[in-house]
Amino acid sequence: MIKPDAVENGHIGAILEKITAAGFKIVAMKYTQLSRRDAQEFYAIHKERPFFGELVEFMTRGPIVAAILEKDNAVDDFRALIGATNPAEAAEGTIRKLYATSIGENAVHGSDSDENAAIEGGFHFSGREVF
Repeated sequence: MIKPDAVENGHIGAILEKITAAGFKIVAMKYTQLSRRDAQEFYAIHKERPFFGELVEFMTRGPIVAAILEKDNAVDDFRALIGATNPAEAAEGTIRKLYATSIGENAVHGSDSDENAAIEGGFHFSGREVF
């Protein structure tokens, strides 16, 4: 997912270019906006954390680009491509190093497991939207 900060700052094209250049195939993609309820559901795992309210506010403030990507070893390779959550700690050339502005506004979301990738993909897309 390309988050509201990266969308607002005009980085959709550059981020998609890095993703496809890294060998990922985009099998589903949409430009959309999360409702408060959607954001609360998507990030329910963080519900008890002190930053949850701020996260929901951030994720609902503007449009996002949701996508499902395919590649061998997709989860690990994508997490390497996006870099550390804190852009100050992210490796040079990673998406977050290039386009994130803070830990909270870190440009992109990447699933942390194949299981969560399937759940998150199903959250954003129906079967007929995946190619």
